[in-house]
Amino acid sequence: MNVISYRKIRDFVALHTDSETSLKAWYRTAKKAHWQNLAEVRQVYPHADIVGTLTVFNIKGNHYRLAAGINYQHQQVFIKAIMTHEEYDKDNWKT
Repeated sequence: MNVISYRKIRDFVALHTDSETSLKAWYRTAKKAHWQNLAEVRQVYPHADIVGTLTVFNIKGNHYRLAAGINYQHQQVFIKAIMTHEEYDKDNWKT
């Protein structure tokens, strides 16, 4: 998968340094993946959920959330937002 954009990970890690290992692991996994559907994503990330048009991943033992649009046909993952649970619960990331 082509993950767009790593900058969101860098920016989030700058604010939440404890997320670095988990986000880098997610990035490496996503880059190597050839997912064709949500079922294949859930083989690696069993708690990944669809929220609207985005797939939401639990990061660092569910401390953080990463919301991404996945285009399976073009093998692209677009990181929409990375957030704390508090930010996730506010639903502002959906706009």
